[in-house]
Amino acid sequence: MSSTRDLPGQRPPAGPDEPGTWDAAPVPGLMRTPPQNLEAERAVLGTLMSSTGAASGYFAETLETGIVAEEYYRPAHQTIHRAIVDLHQANGQADALTVAEELTRRGELAKVGGASYLHTCIQEVPTAANGPHYADIVRAKAYRRAAIESAQKILQYAYSEEGDEADVRSLVEQQLTEIAAGTPGLSAAPPAVADLYLDFVAEEEAIQNGREVGLPYGLADLDLVTSGMWPGNVTVIAAQSGVGKSTLALNAAVAAAKTGARVLFSSLEMSSTELMQKIASAEGRIAMHHLTRQDGLTAEEWQTIERLGRELFKTLPLRVYRPDSAALRDIRSAARACVRDGGLDVLVVDYLQLVEVEHTRHSTREQAVAAVSRGLKNLSVELDCHVIALSQLNDDGMMRESRAIKNDASVVIKVERPDIDEPESPRAGEVDLVIEKNRFGPRATVTAAAQMHYSRIVDMTQT
Repeated sequence: MSSTRDLPGQRPPAGPDEPGTWDAAPVPGLMRTPPQNLEAERAVLGTLMSSTGAASGYFAETLETGIVAEEYYRPAHQTIHRAIVDLHQANGQADALTVAEELTRRGELAKVGGASYLHTCIQEVPTAANGPHYADIVRAKAYRRAAIESAQKILQYAYSEEGDEADVRSLVEQQLTEIAAGTPGLSAAPPAVADLYLDFVAEEEAIQNGREVGLPYGLADLDLVTSGMWPGNVTVIAAQSGVGKSTLALNAAVAAAKTGARVLFSSLEMSSTELMQKIASAEGRIAMHHLTRQDGLTAEEWQTIERLGRELFKTLPLRVYRPDSAALRDIRSAARACVRDGGLDVLVVDYLQLVEVEHTRHSTREQAVAAVSRGLKNLSVELDCHVIALSQLNDDGMMRESRAIKNDASVVIKVERPDIDEPESPRAGEVDLVIEKNRFGPRATVTAAAQMHYSRIVDMTQT
């Protein structure tokens, strides 16, 4: 390994046992060879090829570190690793002879240095029992290279003068989030269904036996029909103003947080004080108008608030965020910050039509809202969290501005109150949750009780 300063893009010279055909070059734009440990890479490959018979357990222990071909610095080592793993999956074993035959079949043996180089890797293994340790060294170097690559992307973009400060910040946050989550940029080919089958069966057994469920919305019938909230998906709660969509969303946020899920409620309408009042009202059964007027709380209600502080608010993993502006990039930034500070399972955005995105003077409002919807969907996948997005309805009951909102959602719930226009309705105090789209089950209508004086929507059995 060379520690000298090389010209950008220049390959370090190959040593006597380091075939130069596929040697990797330094990261473009950097003057130093990236972090690497070729001795550890050879030791990992040697361990994998010598772990046969009584020592076969070392093979599994080494791969259990999570090491993959893309984490080797030298492409030749990546090629050898792939051949070893493929052979082992097909035949249950891989040694220097069978690996050489496989590489010959693929036309790659000469490119990696020939059969003699495979034996060199085996001879350089101090002890196969340390295979996991060697793999950890290789992975640590790969992580450092990935961090350097992310930093280089940031530097290149910053020097390019493209975009504005918000674009630079977004790129920085994305790269930092990827680094915090794991090694970025080490992509492998997508798995085949044969590779996914065992995990699928295990997850299905967990679902069928009740060991794995979606996060709750807080309403039993709604959870039953939709299977709850799952990461990487979006639920849209749509209603006209004043019907109770924010109440339903906040109830769902608290219900999920009570299970230990990490939740971020981003409100563009209500202040943090208003949100806290709503939670206290719902959880403590304190009338909202007692919380919002002078001397409205009784001594008993004050005791309830103190109890909620000790028993609920102190440990509830729920964050409340009201951005200074209504920009999508601010919501994205806050969500990524949560991921870095412990994780994020549910993101609530109240509400879509208030979120701003950058658009040209030729773009329509519908296109702008569609960009917000698509941005939140992408964020749910990127951060592996569930997003609840609230949306206003027009007077005709259609979602305002954009049909793209419905297209991006996995579940669409329209909130309707029969007593809004008919105070004397025989269904006064009821709310219909019309599930207009449901990727996890049938379309249906769930009827619940609207206890708006307590700022909550509950199952009919709780009335």
